[in-house]
Amino acid sequence: MPQSGPVIIISNHIGNWDPLALGIAMNREVCYMAKQELFDIPLFGLIIKSLKAFPVKRGGGDRNALKAAQQILLEGKVIGIFPEGTRSRTGHLQPFKAGAAVLALRTGSPIVPVGLINTKNVLRKGWFRSFTVNIGPPIFVEKRDIIETEQVQALTKILEIKVRQLTEV
Repeated sequence: MPQSGPVIIISNHIGNWDPLALGIAMNREVCYMAKQELFDIPLFGLIIKSLKAFPVKRGGGDRNALKAAQQILLEGKVIGIFPEGTRSRTGHLQPFKAGAAVLALRTGSPIVPVGLINTKNVLRKGWFRSFTVNIGPPIFVEKRDIIETEQVQALTKILEIKVRQLTEV
């Protein structure tokens, strides 16, 4: 994990505790993209906002969320994204959305792939259970002024493969 400068962390999403698991494993503060509906929950919305989360409207390309993410990266900070777009109910990796690839290509920020294992069951039956956070090496991309659809699709596929490998360790 780069110690300074902008970084995009991508991970599979299998449980409610995934942002906390990533936060524990990373040595830098992580700003998360979170679904808009979470910000509408009384008290919880305030808590996640205070933890540097920002809203994304799911179901299509949310330009405001992408602009917010770009600004965070331009400030040299770390952003955490779950490219599946939602939690996996089965635990199997779902197809990735293109947002992380678009952000990386627009900003030239390195991407750190992460595979989370067993975060879904961390607090089952009142006992804390262990979980695993597998952190892969950074993937470096060049900033592009013009981004072709094929570039986004190819990078998205690479990211999905890297995260899949880290969840199968």
